[in-house]
Amino acid sequence: MAPGRLPVLGHALQLWRGPIAFLESLRPAGAVVRVDLGGWPLHVLTDPDLIHTVLVGEAQDYGRGRIFEKLRPLFGNGIATTDGAFHRKQRRLMQPAFQRNRISRYAELMCREADAMASSWSAGTEVRVDREMRRFALSAVAGMIFSGDVDQPAVREVHRSFPIILEGMLVRTVMPKAFDRLPIPLNRRFDGAATRLRAIIDEVVAEYGPEDRGQDDLISLLLSSTDAETGETMSAEQVRDELITILFGGTETASTTLSWIFHELARHPDVEKRVHAEVDAVVGDRPVRPDDLAALTYTRSVFEESLRLHSPLLFTRRTLTPVTLGGVAIPAGAEIAYSPYALHRDPALFRDPTTFDADRWSDADPSRLPRLNSFIPFGAGQHKCIGDAFAVAEILSAVASVASRWRLAPVPGSVVKEVPAGIPLPDALPMVPVPRR
Repeated sequence: MAPGRLPVLGHALQLWRGPIAFLESLRPAGAVVRVDLGGWPLHVLTDPDLIHTVLVGEAQDYGRGRIFEKLRPLFGNGIATTDGAFHRKQRRLMQPAFQRNRISRYAELMCREADAMASSWSAGTEVRVDREMRRFALSAVAGMIFSGDVDQPAVREVHRSFPIILEGMLVRTVMPKAFDRLPIPLNRRFDGAATRLRAIIDEVVAEYGPEDRGQDDLISLLLSSTDAETGETMSAEQVRDELITILFGGTETASTTLSWIFHELARHPDVEKRVHAEVDAVVGDRPVRPDDLAALTYTRSVFEESLRLHSPLLFTRRTLTPVTLGGVAIPAGAEIAYSPYALHRDPALFRDPTTFDADRWSDADPSRLPRLNSFIPFGAGQHKCIGDAFAVAEILSAVASVASRWRLAPVPGSVVKEVPAGIPLPDALPMVPVPRR
């Protein structure tokens, strides 16, 4: 049992007041730590081997869990919330959209969007980097999903609704179900944004006739995909749910990680110089191209280190049968949780875990590489993020496009604070572009 349990509330108050600190505090309590959130018992895993058992080794014994169920009002039956045979079928249907040749084509769009973003800034004029990265990520993902002017209202609604949805996501997932029905501003904003987003994407999908399904966008690809094993296709409603899932996955992780990358580069000038030198050597004075990304090896290490330090906060699974984890007997129907954020800052797994050290990812010294199963920012096993390669290309194209032109300097006196969310966010990231050439 986690320390500090209160009558009735359990550990809910601790989690509410400081979710990041609370999850990190569970590590000394053991490999399997019980946390009570009101009447909701949660078994939190802190050991990477046990997490691997749940995600990979004995994955058949676990379902999605409560947090994913709480996201259904937004994601419906998308790949992020489903399980079992249906999830496997959807993954087969969607896999062609994320094959290597497709990622290369998407990367062309990402590079154009990143170049347009970097070109729009003016020397010495303050920019909110967190907002800029979200706009870039939304534009890149929306460009992959939609095509043509007819879809511009949908793109505008995505830009309007997603910040509201992200604001309420963590609170909605960890609070009791009764909280969702309270007529408070947070709930009204969240429900309204989710309803608007689902409605406008329904409209776009409904406009796609047979003559539109040969277009080179994700809607066309999903509507025309056929399961090789069953011959089934997706309904329009299922396509909508998958599109919203992709919008969220391609936006939250990418924009937040990009924000932290530029924050960390500004805090570590030597790292920044090495990134600039690599980008100069690979890209030169021209715009970044998709075939540049594989050569940005040190920049990739900076991305991985930023993602390690600023990882997703909490995921859950539910036992489908009685299990034993770390010597603890857990009944069927129990909730299991793990925190990539806390795992990636474990001093038993990462030397100097709070230090930004991009060289820990270099294979020049294999002894420094992280231990197997200790780094899982995209999950593992049958539910591993289907768009991980997309996210890597998206992030590297933005870092390289900005680094080829600018050094981003913090606004004097600004203090960046970590805000709890699905992935902890910077509360604000004002920076000033300084020309490099």
